Amino acid sequence: MEFTKMHGLGNDYIYVNGLKEKKKDWSLLAHYLSTRHTGIGADGLILILPSSKADFRMRMFNADGSEGEMCGNGIRCVGKYVYDNKMTQKTELSIETKAGIKQLFLTVLNGQVQEVKVNMGEPKIVSSKLSILLPNGKEFEGVQISMGNPHFVTFVPTLTDEDVLLSGPLLEKASCFPNRTNVEFVEIINQSHLKMRVWERGSGETMACGTGACATAYAAISKGICFPEVKIDLLGGSLFIQWDPKSKHIFMTGPATTVYKGYINLRQFRQNIYQR
Repeated sequence: MEFTKMHGLGNDYIYVNGLKEKKKDWSLLAHYLSTRHTGIGADGLILILPSSKADFRMRMFNADGSEGEMCGNGIRCVGKYVYDNKMTQKTELSIETKAGIKQLFLTVLNGQVQEVKVNMGEPKIVSSKLSILLPNGKEFEGVQISMGNPHFVTFVPTLTDEDVLLSGPLLEKASCFPNRTNVEFVEIINQSHLKMRVWERGSGETMACGTGACATAYAAISKGICFPEVKIDLLGGSLFIQWDPKSKHIFMTGPATTVYKGYINLRQFRQNIYQR
């Protein structure tokens, strides 16, 4: 099976052209291929498929094999993949996801996509003030937001490993989130600048999260913390988020990078799986 390793600000995925590959157990493959010591290593797997509603369709699987609704960093790389591999000549694309159809605007330099702006749609506040007391005794207050996938955004004085690595997994699986949630820990720099670390549902801490950055920006905007245009620093770099009050849509702009292409012998790989 041919694959391409790509990342958006270090949020890395294994990309497979589903227009060429036959149907497989993608959940199982995502889990084992994403393992960094015995597989390719990634935050998950993304399939590029045909669509009857848009230019292409995207399916994304987390590193644990669970299927997610949407991935902001991942969809930017989908735009780069289809353009750079000459599957389209369009620089404005529509991509079908489980969170709806997203519009992409590609910035091309020397025939290669460098940056992608995505219309991420309308954020929806599920709860404007949610307090969660964890088994470890820590309490977090935050905003529950849907970007087509679930997010819990909590503002903290300083970003710490203790919060992200110890409280992150507990918040992800808190009883108030029956389908689990993505968790964003946010430090306020000023009204146009935020810092964020994310514990992603099904993948753990990642270098960046596009939907999480959008959820974070909207939570801050709705609380009057920041302006409608904000820079968000993540471990892997920065995303620029804009909220349009007229359309009520939020836009995300950031890079997309191809790391390498490869081929995996699935027959041998399956043998290795079943020997474990």
